[in-house]
Amino acid sequence: MLRSTVVSALASLLLVAPLAPARAEPAAPPREPEAVGWGGAVASIDPDASRIGVDVLRRGGNAVDAAVAVAAALGVTDPFSAGIGGGGFFVHYDARTRRVSTLDGRETAPAAVGPDLFVEDGRALPFAEAVTSGLSVGVPGTPRTWQRALQRWGTLSLDRALAPAEELARRGFTVDATFHRQVSENADRFADFTSTKALYLPVPAVGSRFRNPDLADTYRELRREGVSALYRGRLGRDVVAAVTEPPVTPGTTRVVRPGAMTAADLAGYEVARREPTRTRYRGLDVFGMAPPSSGGTTVGEALNILEHTDLGDETPVQYLHRFLEASRLSYADRNRWVGDPAFADVPTERLLAQRFADSRACLISPTAVLTSPVAPGDPHDPRPCATAGAPAATPYEGTDTTHLTVADRWGNVVAYTLTLEQEGGSGIVVPGRGFLLNNELTDFSFTPVTPGVPDPNLPGPGKRPRSSMSPTIVLHHGQPVLALGSPGGASIITTVLQVLTQRLDRGLPLVAAIAAPRASQRNAATTQAEKAFLATGEADALHALGHRFTPTDEIGAVTAVERLPDGRWRAAAETTRRGGGAARVVSPR
Repeated sequence: MLRSTVVSALASLLLVAPLAPARAEPAAPPREPEAVGWGGAVASIDPDASRIGVDVLRRGGNAVDAAVAVAAALGVTDPFSAGIGGGGFFVHYDARTRRVSTLDGRETAPAAVGPDLFVEDGRALPFAEAVTSGLSVGVPGTPRTWQRALQRWGTLSLDRALAPAEELARRGFTVDATFHRQVSENADRFADFTSTKALYLPVPAVGSRFRNPDLADTYRELRREGVSALYRGRLGRDVVAAVTEPPVTPGTTRVVRPGAMTAADLAGYEVARREPTRTRYRGLDVFGMAPPSSGGTTVGEALNILEHTDLGDETPVQYLHRFLEASRLSYADRNRWVGDPAFADVPTERLLAQRFADSRACLISPTAVLTSPVAPGDPHDPRPCATAGAPAATPYEGTDTTHLTVADRWGNVVAYTLTLEQEGGSGIVVPGRGFLLNNELTDFSFTPVTPGVPDPNLPGPGKRPRSSMSPTIVLHHGQPVLALGSPGGASIITTVLQVLTQRLDRGLPLVAAIAAPRASQRNAATTQAEKAFLATGEADALHALGHRFTPTDEIGAVTAVERLPDGRWRAAAETTRRGGGAARVVSPR
């Protein structure tokens, strides 16, 4: 139902009301993997952030208002995965027009960057050296994304949307086991920067209260001055100084290379409005993020490969086998063809054509496994079972990203994935500003993945590195059915694909589909699999078919919302991964 003028006016009055003064420190909100009810829904990895989002919805804000408020709050409570110093992809469904639109807030390379950004003396830098440096920092896109989303679809000002996050940073939150672990795992490199060491070390104890007054002041500056504070103002000058002269702790032995970002790079940054990818699957329309994200094309191609197989009737083993093989093939094509469309001829429509998917699906055998790396297909000339060119393995991507999903009372939906790339990004906190800078430029190929074969993902001036972020919205006859996304670096695509097929094809309840053990095949000789997956009988049967597995503790951290037939919303999140997620609705049940 669309908002009336009266409701909008009332909402505006409520939203400009001042926040209640701080009193006793509130207890940490509980973590809940599922919530069902009316009035809108929020799912994120953090209970404080989800609480803030639901409060915005309850006061009359829409899905975009809540999404920005949640994202800003995650910059406080999940600062090693997202924040002002990063970027992301924003997918929006408009209930009035029934259209899906996207914003590309991906970081860009500074103008001085060339294809040899991570090459010294003719050899690629070790990944660990490239990450912890100013060299790896791209121009942040997150604040501009918030501004553009609110301007285009929101009802709140940036000032009002950021107010709850400022208060959260100033009052603090309760440290959980995940926050403690993330600092502990990065303690050595955090200690090598004076500003990062001062903020995060010694490692905060579980149950303690963590405050970030510098970040609260930064949010206040953004509220008062707008995003020009970053892109043309004092905040931007501080970012450039941290990139070009990293605040290295005296006496450290780490080699920290400076970056080449300038004030002009910040001033020239803009969010790109892109048409979403669209894939028809089982009578549903699956919308995703177009390049430079590879999420929409790779999830879409894999779904098309699976289109002519009734996954609901397959045995559990055959379902998983076909899921893994479709992932393997779509990753082979991703690695060859996807990059920044402003710099490379990315055949997006051809990659998503059913004819091309069919030319790849015929390579799948029910009784054998393809040998990786599989050579890519040619979407320009999709001959059955043909390959084109040399195979290429999937490069490494950092796994620490975050995703939030929001729906409102009017039926608007947002799926928003945002990131710093590596856990803790570059490791550099901007002095006096309270936030970490990304290491997003390490998502570029350091050298061509296959020597002698064009690589669309080499660094370049102003270029956006390829991403695997896959914020996804599913519609049926123009109405929302499901929206979801996940962190996890290169495994994001397979995580979203697995949850989609388990929910849509296998009929698992949404929370069960999210909680199910995961495996991620990315055109590699072995498939990454959670230990819980390897403990199943299906894993043994897959091994007999020829699948080989590499164990890992966790893959992804999904959040999702779905519309129920009676009009209620279900918010869903992880039951245990990353300590469990936080699903909330405005009016439960």
